[in-house]
Amino acid sequence: MNRPVHVHPFLVFAILAFFNFMPIAAGPANAAVAASGTNPPRAAERDRAIQIIRAVGAEGQGNEKATAAWKELSAGDVGFIVPILDGMDGASPLALNWLRSAVDTITARALSAKQPLPVAALEKYLAIHSHAPRARRLAYELIARADPTRAAELMKDMLNDPSNELRRDAVGQVIDRAKVLAAEKKKDAAVDQFAKALQAARDVDQVETIAKAMKELGQPVNLSHVFGWLADWKVVGPFNNVGGVGFAETFPPETKVDLQAEHTGKQGPVRWVSLSATNDYGLVDLNGPLGALKGVTGYAYTEVISKESRPVELRLGSKNGWKLWFNGAFIFGRDEYHRGAEIDQYRFPVTLKPGRNTILVKVCQNEQTEDWTKEWEFQLRITDAEGTPVRLATR
Repeated sequence: MNRPVHVHPFLVFAILAFFNFMPIAAGPANAAVAASGTNPPRAAERDRAIQIIRAVGAEGQGNEKATAAWKELSAGDVGFIVPILDGMDGASPLALNWLRSAVDTITARALSAKQPLPVAALEKYLAIHSHAPRARRLAYELIARADPTRAAELMKDMLNDPSNELRRDAVGQVIDRAKVLAAEKKKDAAVDQFAKALQAARDVDQVETIAKAMKELGQPVNLSHVFGWLADWKVVGPFNNVGGVGFAETFPPETKVDLQAEHTGKQGPVRWVSLSATNDYGLVDLNGPLGALKGVTGYAYTEVISKESRPVELRLGSKNGWKLWFNGAFIFGRDEYHRGAEIDQYRFPVTLKPGRNTILVKVCQNEQTEDWTKEWEFQLRITDAEGTPVRLATR
């Protein structure tokens, strides 16, 4: 006759838990998730949820599935933070928002439960520069919340970080140190710190702050050089733009740039003339050589010489209507007038080829007569993706 086998209840609990037949309430985060009625997703489910969110369309396609996937991710513990950050690499802006929100939810729950964030894993993630800038910035912010002292130490090494979102804070720290030194009348030390910040700064407001401070210390800054404007151009015009017809009309420079040619302009024959931008902000002012006119179109042309093929950005700003060509290929145009302009207002990724590269800009002026509509100008520079000027010989 067989005797019944008696198994200790704790052993049954452990066996069931091992095979994931029931949750183990082993920590405050899991308790919080259990209280919400949602089980934390496992790795495969987590990765599937990330891919669903990455696939959400710009027009809202997949939003319903993304909402469900977000709930799954948000139910995860702090061990899911870095994998979600990994999922931000190459994601669309909309997907980035979903993933960022999931990280924020997990973080808030963990901090509320006094559960430590994975600082070591976040540091390792942050150190890989190829990760998405927005994700690396988020990783840094999480480190700062968990350990402000450690975050401040890490920031000291980010003065030349490829992510402007991190570089900006590092530059700001140096500017603050320089201001303290200047207030203490330690001029040489202050100038050294400001110069260090200027070399690393990429944001216009920081550059201007540094330049102003250095000027006050008797060390004026050549802003034109710092920004790296293309200053030397050939310009021709005026051609017609009465009624705004010039933007769409194809004038001779658009079909062939011949710097020796004479063309029929709005008021008679026109020829190419030289124009150099000498102001701090690289403004190529067509009012000077072509006349302060209204209802007109002008062209500016330059060539840059590159030793190699490399990806760069053309960064243009203008209040006028304009079109842009690079190496003979049309890039973009904007048929609006006097709606405001700023440095690097428009950014266009292109690839320099070895040797001669050509840039043609068409600039249209409308017929408004208010004082604030007099500008007939543009500014343009070539940078890398982070905004560092690419200094090239011009011809």
